[in-house]
Amino acid sequence: MMSGNYTTIDNQNVSGGGSVSGSVPAVGDSGHVSVKFADSNLQTFPPSEVSGKIASGSRPPRDADDTFSKPGGGSDAPQSSGWFGIFSIAAYQPYFDVDTSDVLERIKESLFPWKGNFTELISNSPDLYGPFWICTTLIFIAASIGTFVTYVSNKLQSKDWNYDISLVTWSAGLFYGYVMVVPLCLYLVLKYFSAPSGFIQLLCLYGYSLFVFVPALCLSVVPLDIFRWVIAGVAGFMSASFVALNLKVHIESAGERWFLIVVAIFLLQVALAIALKIYLFTVSV
Repeated sequence: MMSGNYTTIDNQNVSGGGSVSGSVPAVGDSGHVSVKFADSNLQTFPPSEVSGKIASGSRPPRDADDTFSKPGGGSDAPQSSGWFGIFSIAAYQPYFDVDTSDVLERIKESLFPWKGNFTELISNSPDLYGPFWICTTLIFIAASIGTFVTYVSNKLQSKDWNYDISLVTWSAGLFYGYVMVVPLCLYLVLKYFSAPSGFIQLLCLYGYSLFVFVPALCLSVVPLDIFRWVIAGVAGFMSASFVALNLKVHIESAGERWFLIVVAIFLLQVALAIALKIYLFTVSV
């Protein structure tokens, strides 16, 4: 150790982000200089953790309402809690956090109703993106094909033709109303029988169950009534089987009345197909 005058330096910043503590000899002394640096705590900012598919640099907000049956998580923005959360746009953002491959996979599963594993596929990540666009596509196809068929029918018979706007409003009310009201009623029924299911899961299930009606509506341009009945029947049976088989295992826990609930679910889907046949498939060319 050297003798001499020493100057004490405490907590002064140096280049490199550290802090200095210890003793430094006076300028006039000669010999070795002993400097001690305390360990510095550096933090990378912003955090590098990224989740979600909506944006590559931020995490999607999570829903705070258990009714939606969505896993909770962190959020970058404050959200309303409880039932008030359903009135905020951010509450629905996670249910549109899907990509093309997710939607295509779920559409493919809806065309194979006998598998009965769709509820397991969406159990942790139900979406509303696919159901919304399926219903919107059905509205457009139903209105446009119905208009086209009536136009050709009137032209071939040399009759005046006027566009029927009610095809659009009727189709919108049918598809949007069906995919909202029926899952809501089923949600309340299952909750009453102590076999509750997530409301968003039911919306997702019913939304994808309607996809089979897209090709059915496209085939309705064929001017054969028996062919249209076959198409409507096959589409209705596939859609009804898809919903009933996927809910069967879950509804069995509702007690002895589970069979009646499944039958009611099946018949509602078949009734939808019959309504489409009577209203849209009855025009002959």
